[in-house]
Amino acid sequence: MSKKLSIVRFKPKPECFDEFLQNIQDWHDQVFSDGNHRLMRTDEEVVAIVVRDSETLQDNITRGVAWLDSQRPLLQEYNEVDRHTLPMTGDLVV
Repeated sequence: MSKKLSIVRFKPKPECFDEFLQNIQDWHDQVFSDGNHRLMRTDEEVVAIVVRDSETLQDNITRGVAWLDSQRPLLQEYNEVDRHTLPMTGDLVV
């Protein structure tokens, strides 16, 4: 079974940073209870890193977009095309 690695960058509004960070921590604890996820923070961004089976990818993406819709008011847009996230997903090699 192949694995997928996803990296998604979020840029919370400065006044909403702590609230968004708590929300995404709660979301990840609920959805990725197997521990194959990490969150990283920088001064301006929260970065989610998830490893999952390729068979669950589409379902996870659908659920993630629904959750993201509830979080958009807390986030700044990167640009008009990417909007609130900068995502990248690919095959895990090692």
